[in-house]
Amino acid sequence: MILRRTRARSTRAAFWLPLFFAASVALAQPAPEAATGRTPKEPAVGARFMAVAAHPLAVDAGFEILKRGGSAIDAAVTMQLVLGLVEPQSSGIGGGGFILHYSAADQRVRAYDGREIAPAAARPERFIGLAGRPLGFMEAVLSGRSVGVPGTLAVLELAHRNHGRLPWSELVAPAIELAERGFPVSPRLYALLSFDRFLRRDPYAASYFYLTDGKPKPIGTILRNPEYAAVLREVAAGGAPVFYRGQVAREVVALVQKHPVEPGNLALADFEGYAAKERSPVCGAFRSYRVCGMPPPSSGGIAVLQMLGILERLPRTDYARDPVAAVHFFAEAGRLAYADRDRYVADPDFVDVPVAGLIAPDYLAERAALIAPDRSLRRARAGRPRGAPTAAREGVVPELAATTHFSIVDAEGNAVASTSSIESMFGNRRFVRGFLLNNQLTDFAFRPEEDGTLVANRVEGGKRPRSSMSPTMVFDADGRLVLVAGSPGGHAIINYVARVVVAVVDWEMGLQEALDAPHFGSRNGPTELESGTSAERLRGPLAALGHDVRAHDMPSGVHAIRRVGEQWIGAADPRRDGIARGE
Repeated sequence: MILRRTRARSTRAAFWLPLFFAASVALAQPAPEAATGRTPKEPAVGARFMAVAAHPLAVDAGFEILKRGGSAIDAAVTMQLVLGLVEPQSSGIGGGGFILHYSAADQRVRAYDGREIAPAAARPERFIGLAGRPLGFMEAVLSGRSVGVPGTLAVLELAHRNHGRLPWSELVAPAIELAERGFPVSPRLYALLSFDRFLRRDPYAASYFYLTDGKPKPIGTILRNPEYAAVLREVAAGGAPVFYRGQVAREVVALVQKHPVEPGNLALADFEGYAAKERSPVCGAFRSYRVCGMPPPSSGGIAVLQMLGILERLPRTDYARDPVAAVHFFAEAGRLAYADRDRYVADPDFVDVPVAGLIAPDYLAERAALIAPDRSLRRARAGRPRGAPTAAREGVVPELAATTHFSIVDAEGNAVASTSSIESMFGNRRFVRGFLLNNQLTDFAFRPEEDGTLVANRVEGGKRPRSSMSPTMVFDADGRLVLVAGSPGGHAIINYVARVVVAVVDWEMGLQEALDAPHFGSRNGPTELESGTSAERLRGPLAALGHDVRAHDMPSGVHAIRRVGEQWIGAADPRRDGIARGE
């Protein structure tokens, strides 16, 4: 069966006061993605292989690797390194991510964890400032405290060691060549550079991205990045260890320890001790399908499965025929999943996460029974799944939407769903050797305890912060891979991915139609509707059901591949610059 139809010391106060004001204004403005709008997309069709990503240059590079007989992981290495160059606001070698891999030979899904880690010297009160209060979010982001050890190169190398076909050096070469030759500033990159108020404070970033008058380099300007090329040339020759044990690591550590705003305690030993990990994926049923996603420290796999499992136990809806019911049930399922996410999910090397209990059929049935067809829960409480710790408190963090996702299927039927990030738009806003540093440690809960109870996602030395990245694969009743998907979007990622799966499976939408459709949902707060879409018309009827409705931009970047018959259909999110390309 296949899927149907196609804070800070007083001496720094003078500096921080205007910065806090600017940050609050910036965060209150419309999302910069709104300036670029939507671009209609046409799906791509390929009988042999398919690649979809957020930038055409990355897709073209991955396509050429696949055409030369490279594996899905080979193409993933190339595409990620190119994305770090041409889409620097979202991901790169200064960040981390997750790779979900499907091997057609043994029909096995593997999960690769390249999440950043906190320095060994990190303590739970890392983001607690004066008078015992948590730092302001942007204060933390722009400090040396927010930078974790990057995991991108380590996870790419681990996955390539297990599934690569072409030599590592050949896969790094396209990004080196492009960095030296240069690439044009896109309208979206220009809009984001214009919107951001902090990146130009870093002199190296300012000279690369901005003119002497402080304005972004115009659309079409060719950006050349010889420093990035030089780093990659070293990596091509010596692999990821060159990055973690060489001059680059020393430069990053020195910058963080001497950070001009607030020093961090990242050490060279943290780099030297970093290791990507292979973990067991989280899989579960939805209708007649098997859905697999990333395990903790990502909350995405569990939460997507919870939402799908809860929806399966509610009246089946169709957005086209009854949009109010569809949005109501989807939002309520989201509230329940996010409540559990915030209570229980964290780095499994530090916290016992009740994964099996959270996705057990009887538990999902119990959660679904809390949903009424005629009124909203408004705010859900976490449940008590089997294996749940006797003491656990919520730890909510405002993840930001600067991430990327790409999907790949190669000629052998192997597949990759990879989501990676530097967390905030342009990360920590520090530019080193041609790449941006992450601020991923702000994904930890700022308060290590609530009411005397420890928060699962508190800061600890060597720990990986919780993420919402949700690379996902769907298999039919015969075990055939039928959907590869994922998205950027902060902790709204979970809703974006779950909605696309529901749109394809339950609403029988074609893949591009599913990506084009309006976003909606709840993260256990207001019910969110994508502004400028048909979903906005549901505000009144949903309010009548008790929903606190908010409409705003929802800049996803779903990049997906779907099997239809013996062909692969690739689709790119109209809210981003991406394309799909196959053969």
